[in-house]
Amino acid sequence: MSVPETTETNGAETKEAETKGVATLKPRGEDRVRGGHPWVYRSDVASVQNAEPGTIVEVRGPRDRMLGHALFSDQSQITIRMIARDETTIDDAFWRARLEAAIRFRDSLQINATAFRLVHGEADLLPSLIVDRYDDFLVLQALSQGMDRLTATLVRLLVEITGARGVLARNDPKVRRLEGLDQKVELLHGEVPETVDVREAGITYTVDPWHGQKTGLFLDQRENREAAARYARGRMLDCFSYNGGFALVLASRCTSVEALDVSAEAVDRITRNAIANGITNLTAREANVFDELRHLERDHARYDTIVLDPPAFAKNKAAVSNALSGYKEINLRALRLLNPGGILVTCSCSYNVDESMFAGAVFEASADAGVAVTVVEKRMQGRDHPVLLGVPETYYLKCLVLRKLA
Repeated sequence: MSVPETTETNGAETKEAETKGVATLKPRGEDRVRGGHPWVYRSDVASVQNAEPGTIVEVRGPRDRMLGHALFSDQSQITIRMIARDETTIDDAFWRARLEAAIRFRDSLQINATAFRLVHGEADLLPSLIVDRYDDFLVLQALSQGMDRLTATLVRLLVEITGARGVLARNDPKVRRLEGLDQKVELLHGEVPETVDVREAGITYTVDPWHGQKTGLFLDQRENREAAARYARGRMLDCFSYNGGFALVLASRCTSVEALDVSAEAVDRITRNAIANGITNLTAREANVFDELRHLERDHARYDTIVLDPPAFAKNKAAVSNALSGYKEINLRALRLLNPGGILVTCSCSYNVDESMFAGAVFEASADAGVAVTVVEKRMQGRDHPVLLGVPETYYLKCLVLRKLA
């Protein structure tokens, strides 16, 4: 993307962020900040003075020691989101430097794709901000009051830095309700078409940035799909296929591929993507995966490669127990369907289910199936979705490449 001579934000007025208030933390809140976590919960905030919702506040400890600056929310349980741990001036130059650092890092990765993440929230020191690139277009999510208030400034800077032809706000996640914000999709700059063709791992996808899942495509699995292709062979089953990402990438390594998804729209999309890429050994079917795995087991179906990439089973901590039961169930069925020597690629994108919990559920599935399984690779979200060390909430995607021994 080249930098344009002029920029616009659809008439939106931009203002430099100003520090207007002071948030004083309780001792536990100060410990949390000094320990490196960017979030401070409401229960750990002693007081907030002279701060409007979404403004930037000075953060001070209980003894009035300066701890830095943060985005303030008067609605969310996450009252404070740290953006700087010093007395740095928070202005356009500050935000430009943060955005440029994030984008330079993606450039350094030399990603062989035209769709990837440019900004990954806390892990880029830009908490609650997501920016994905789809060819020459950007899709943005501002998931807190603070980032929502800064949107016009951020869009202007992003367009200046990247030369994007259009910027779309996919501010429709439910998490915005926790911030007292509307769920909406709106054009912020230029134009963004209804569909955009992008390339990833040698496959071309038609993406719907306006209505598709997340910002249009599950970009965090790109490198896991490339890794899985090293092991895929024979007859393949791809469960919870969505756009057909795993099925399409692995099809060239397999004799036949079946892609399952509960959505008829997804099945149509997979089929169209297969045709567009000249893939003739892939069949997409509409099915409830839990039911279909039982039916396939009853019919004595067998596969050499199986992929399980379900949606998040645990949206909150209260759902963890049921989520672990769900992970065990689908992995148990998959292992029974897998031929000896076969490969199972199994994933969890529930950050409430940590790596040890997920691995434990998969192990229990192998024990109940009466099979021995080895771990070929342990993987996570792609490098453009980095994990901030010490912040477990940023480590959400777990991916195991397993081999069934017997």
